[in-house]
Amino acid sequence: MPLSNAEELSPLLTRIAEALERLSPPAAVETDEVAADGYVWDAEAGRPLPVPKINRVAFPLLVGIDQQSRLLLQNTERFARGLPANNALLWGARGMGKSSLVKAAHAQVNASLQPDPTLALVEIHREDIPTLPRLLQLLRGQAPRRFLLFCDDLSFDQEDASYKSLKAVLEGGIEGRPSNVLFYATSNRRHLMARDMIDNERSTAINPGEAVEEKVSLSDRFGLWLGFHNCDQQTFLAMVEGYAAHFGLEVEPAQLRAEAKEWSVTRGSRSGRVAWQFIQDLAGRLDRPIEL
Repeated sequence: MPLSNAEELSPLLTRIAEALERLSPPAAVETDEVAADGYVWDAEAGRPLPVPKINRVAFPLLVGIDQQSRLLLQNTERFARGLPANNALLWGARGMGKSSLVKAAHAQVNASLQPDPTLALVEIHREDIPTLPRLLQLLRGQAPRRFLLFCDDLSFDQEDASYKSLKAVLEGGIEGRPSNVLFYATSNRRHLMARDMIDNERSTAINPGEAVEEKVSLSDRFGLWLGFHNCDQQTFLAMVEGYAAHFGLEVEPAQLRAEAKEWSVTRGSRSGRVAWQFIQDLAGRLDRPIEL
């Protein structure tokens, strides 16, 4: 081939090579790359992205959920030690510490495993649930390292069939859940389905009982159910006082309680989230930087 023709074809061949590279599947994650404390699953890239610092509340600051904290911590400790443990569903009131507890329990268990923590937290977003089998296949190959897979605010609406793939992955699939992976999810719904979604199945199905069973059986794949409920005023004030003491915010106790009550009234609710928002406002007014 004349040199001039070769020079003309070179840019074309380069573009073809680049196109083929984009179409090729991403390389599998090497074991050395899965060494961070936490990750977020990037479904498009097909790999977990390391998180430099996990945003979480210290375990002792979680007030008003003692029973839930104890049970989840025990379950997580057993899994980290290689013992049998259950997938967990944390459901209930907004802002009462469901996702905070998952992240705090992970940190607490890893601290007990020092100097060689082996439990990684991997977050998968709700919209990426259909790619869950691919993620599990990747994590399966990273044994003996163990992974706590976490999906925050998990729920399903009408016309959403991805819950079926989640059911199969959790317990019913031919491969089953990898022994080095445990699945934790939080939701405002006990059965992960909207009430009108379940009612619609009951009213339109030939066999209403079987249709509803199909919908609610997803929750049964979680062996550990932990309910979170709205807190009373005493618990709310204990949350505020705990935060204030932890961050060294020096406010006269009666004034702190009065301001916290007023803040909760303006928000129309009492929860751990509202308590934390009040503390951030208070710290700002006192010119005190705070960091979890």
